[in-house]
Amino acid sequence: MSQEAKTSHPMTRAVLALVALVVIVVAANLLVSSLGLGHKNADFTNDKVHTLSDGTKGILKELGAPVVVRYYATRSSNYMPEDLKLHMRRVDDLLAEYENLSGGKLRIEELDPQPDTDAEDSANLDGIRGQSFDDQNLYFGLAISCLDRTSTIPFIDPNQETMLEYQLSRAISEVSRPDKPVIGLMSGLPIAGEQNPMMAMQGQQGSPPWVIYQQLSQSYEVKDLTLAPESIDPSIDLVLLFHPAGITPEAEFAIDQYLLGGGTVVACLDPFSVAAQMSQPANPMMGGGGAPTASTLPTLLGAWGVSMNTQVLADEKYQTTMGGNRPGVAVLTIPQEGMPQKDNVITRDLTSLTFFLPGGLTKTGTGGVAINSLVKSSDKAGFVDSMKASQLDPRLATTFRGEKAYDVVMHLAGNFKSAFPKGKPGSEDAAKEEEKKDDKPAEGEAKPEEKKEEKPAHLVEATKPGNVFLISDIDAFFNQFAYRVQNYGPGMQVAQQINGNASLLFNIIDQAAASTHLIGARSRAAIARPFTKIKELEAEANKRVGTKIQEFEKQAEEAQKKLAELQSQKAAGSELYLSPEQEAEIRTLRKQEVDARKEVRELQKDLKRDKDKLAGNAMLANIFIMPLLVILLGIGLFVKRRGATRAR
Repeated sequence: MSQEAKTSHPMTRAVLALVALVVIVVAANLLVSSLGLGHKNADFTNDKVHTLSDGTKGILKELGAPVVVRYYATRSSNYMPEDLKLHMRRVDDLLAEYENLSGGKLRIEELDPQPDTDAEDSANLDGIRGQSFDDQNLYFGLAISCLDRTSTIPFIDPNQETMLEYQLSRAISEVSRPDKPVIGLMSGLPIAGEQNPMMAMQGQQGSPPWVIYQQLSQSYEVKDLTLAPESIDPSIDLVLLFHPAGITPEAEFAIDQYLLGGGTVVACLDPFSVAAQMSQPANPMMGGGGAPTASTLPTLLGAWGVSMNTQVLADEKYQTTMGGNRPGVAVLTIPQEGMPQKDNVITRDLTSLTFFLPGGLTKTGTGGVAINSLVKSSDKAGFVDSMKASQLDPRLATTFRGEKAYDVVMHLAGNFKSAFPKGKPGSEDAAKEEEKKDDKPAEGEAKPEEKKEEKPAHLVEATKPGNVFLISDIDAFFNQFAYRVQNYGPGMQVAQQINGNASLLFNIIDQAAASTHLIGARSRAAIARPFTKIKELEAEANKRVGTKIQEFEKQAEEAQKKLAELQSQKAAGSELYLSPEQEAEIRTLRKQEVDARKEVRELQKDLKRDKDKLAGNAMLANIFIMPLLVILLGIGLFVKRRGATRAR
């Protein structure tokens, strides 16, 4: 036999083919890993739980400096609970997806903190403290760093699984910024505090800053734009309008242009402000009131497709009982059911909100942007006289009848159109005068028809999508209505929130100022899903079994009562033997007990069989449906290619 025949033996060829297949598989894996393609996938889940949101993708795309995520997880400990181990694998996949989409700008460092190790020291330096499980200190947290800034998630709670992507994306956005976000403040009230020169001459102290302003100043750079800015710098991250009473058309125009450039506006308006009533008068020597009690945006609201009533909103269902048992029909305590967007990170963790004489916002549908309701009244709401409501007039409680729901907090998003298409108010006449002067060209000047067409000096349509948050109450953030403030001396003040009002405003500002990509962010759907069908089977079985158990318990109680009576008679000294009828009754009760227990066991067996059948069907679907879909797809591609080949 020749040498060529030996090398071409079928067994030899099979071994060589197997070796070649192994080499190809290993090389392919190495190639995919080196190219960063290992985490490419198709997400067929109902809520896309394995897909990062567009906001997260936008944040990763705009990263400048490199970001490092130190992932602390005590993996090698046998004391780590099983639910945390399972959640750990989900976090692994999520972080790998972040790293894959960052284009090399985000790097994951995995550390396994053990006692007396460098990893444990690093965790402590990052402010991540271990959690105690069975007297063991276990770590499961994240530290996100960029340059000299670090943000931490001390413990990745499986119960907060739906919020992890938002928390991580927000932390990445925060640390990747070189400085604090800037908030431009336009306020008709002295929320930053006020020191009147006349009062200073008399030795009187001015009004201190509101608590909410102090807290904002700790996290953000707050820049006072006054209530009449000539223009608003586009680099400002967010404009906070706070009771813009008497705002001028020129100031509204500045807001309009800022919004058309992709800005974000948080406008707190009010049809009747108690805080404005209580503010210091403009001239303490003359007396009189301070700021006007009503504020709105007369031109902008209509252009945005929203209207706000001049009276205050009352609600039969959400009215609040005030001190002295007085009904406050226009003081609304709105629970979670009044926050329709259950997965919105702004409102999802708020228990209740309290609004004091708020306005009612209504969609007019003429703004051309998306309008979403964040907080709304019940369908038993309507409008009442502002003054009577502020005085808690008891007659309102008996005469008021509401029949419609109104929005209290709104979010507007999209490409806005200018509320001032002709330009800045007051500039039309000047423009006409300039046109008249240009009608007669000077010597050597080009004729009007030869001039190049100039672009307008103002924006008419949005160059980027903008965002507006409307809140129809400012008293909700007033010290007396949002905090419990305790003063312990000069500079020693402790403020405790008494409702979710401040959290609402901070959630909006935190989301909008951190990154425009986070605005409107939703919480992710949970990977773990409730077994609703099994729960229904259990509930039905428990209903059937529960009835039998009640019957058995009643019978057992009667039997025990009769036996106790017999025993008490014996204890009294009388000789008593059970009659045949009594013995028969006891045997009957015991038989009923046995039958009831047997029926309970049978029902439990039926329940187990139903569960097993349901689980089996689910397993068969997982095993066979996806391969079948792949086979059908392959057959379809084959038929399509075969047809194309024949056509040639």
